[in-house]
Amino acid sequence: MLPVDKQAVAAAFGRAAQSYSQHDELQRLSAQGLLTALGESRFPQVLDAGCGPGSNSRYWRGTGSQVTAIDLSEQMLDEARQRQAADRYILADIEAIPLADAQFDLVWSHLAVQWCSSLPQALCELYRVARPGGKVAFTTLLESSLPELNQAWKAVDEQPHANRFLSHEQVTQALTGWRYRSTMQTITLNFSDAFSAMRSLKGIGATHLHAGREKKPLTRGQLQRLELAWPPQRGHFPLSYQLFHGVIERD
Repeated sequence: MLPVDKQAVAAAFGRAAQSYSQHDELQRLSAQGLLTALGESRFPQVLDAGCGPGSNSRYWRGTGSQVTAIDLSEQMLDEARQRQAADRYILADIEAIPLADAQFDLVWSHLAVQWCSSLPQALCELYRVARPGGKVAFTTLLESSLPELNQAWKAVDEQPHANRFLSHEQVTQALTGWRYRSTMQTITLNFSDAFSAMRSLKGIGATHLHAGREKKPLTRGQLQRLELAWPPQRGHFPLSYQLFHGVIERD
């Protein structure tokens, strides 16, 4: 598994907490994909694991669920609190959830487990706190995400600039032994220029974190080379995400 600096992750998402909702098109489209994969919508007790500013917590609360929201970032939890998104809030790591076994009818984790050090450990924890007969629903990004960004950066330097996500095979391997179903979703967002595309990543906290630190700001020359190398799509600068939606049945 990939080394992850949890403090860097929490800090980056904390900095993005207030701007997150302005850049959350990916999250909204992806959450809809996970809801479609899940199919059902009535769960008395829901855990939102990696709640961010609370959009999904609010959704589940609106269906009548009692919602517990956890996140690694104190600032994200503060945003969720201000929006009255959940019934209770816990500062916690998905890989070590400080809650007893078998509490939730649905354990929902949307676009959060890709920031974990170990996907099997994260899924074990999510499974542990789900009730028998309940479900774990999660979405993660796959390594085939952001091909346009990776291609463009090659014109600037040889350093990795996008986060390294797991392959489809690695994700399915982490699900070995459980009853589950899965779907794939591709989301392509279009931007007017390369800077806007890069800013969208920063706006959701998804800066380059697997190396444990963020890169220096782009120079004007680097940005120009990025724009020239970016594969255009009808005059736009696209960013494509490959998403894996998984729904585990808790035995």
